[in-house]
Amino acid sequence: MEPLVTIVTPSLNQGRFIRETIDSVLGQTYPAIEYLVVDGGSTDDTLEILRQYGNRVRWVSEPDRGQAGAINKGWRSGRGSIVAYLNSDDTYLPLAVERAVACFARDPSAGAVYGEGYHVDELGRILDRYPTEPFSMDRLEETCFICQPTVFLRRELVERVGYLDESLQYSLDYDLWIRAARVARFAFTPHYLATTRLHAETKTFGQRVAVHAEIMRMVRHHFGYVAPSWAYAYAHAVLGPRDRSTRWRETRFVVSLLAISLYEFLRQNRRIPRVTWKRWAGWLRHGRSRVRGKSA
Repeated sequence: MEPLVTIVTPSLNQGRFIRETIDSVLGQTYPAIEYLVVDGGSTDDTLEILRQYGNRVRWVSEPDRGQAGAINKGWRSGRGSIVAYLNSDDTYLPLAVERAVACFARDPSAGAVYGEGYHVDELGRILDRYPTEPFSMDRLEETCFICQPTVFLRRELVERVGYLDESLQYSLDYDLWIRAARVARFAFTPHYLATTRLHAETKTFGQRVAVHAEIMRMVRHHFGYVAPSWAYAYAHAVLGPRDRSTRWRETRFVVSLLAISLYEFLRQNRRIPRVTWKRWAGWLRHGRSRVRGKSA
């Protein structure tokens, strides 16, 4: 028998996108899906849309404790041995659930599965590939290369490491990946499983400084230091888009970017961690090797 997959969609005033999200779940070929929409009390047309699906979609609409709280509520009320969540502005691609379950079947020791994904715009048009990478804990310290809507987890793993941290507003998924990866293996499938939508109303797009500040606090909590890449990303969020209108403005942007990055890196770490020195030494050796190779 196929394992039951519990999929939860947290929702709040995403009526213009949620129909496409729901249809992408109901259109999956995998037969054993338990789908729940946990709405936080939407005041737009979300509830009207949900009612149109009748008993095809199980849903609840009531005040909650935010995105993480809504997902946790849905996961806890579900019965699936595999769990996932799909935000109300994202979508699954055809065969996504079937391919994720097949990956678990091929790799019974895996605690989680993730795949490739696309960034799309408000109209669902593909912008680019999400920068997914094969799993590496070292790389997870430096960047979140896992596309959230492509992730499926074994329930036993979630119960072992704990559900989503409801105190986090932006990095709740990244935090869970780190906790889960310390006790279980993430299996990667090269199939494209989902799309994640970029638009002005998303939390991560509209509040980039707050997003990166929370990520740095969370990363420091888990690893004891903040990688230079996160300090650099924070500086980018502070400065906004690069101004290339004149050479002087571009130079000023680059100098500001480096200054803020260095200040934030040292503020977060107080000193340069040993692991960072090792990485910088590796980059330096690699650069020298390339120079020797060109001159040979």
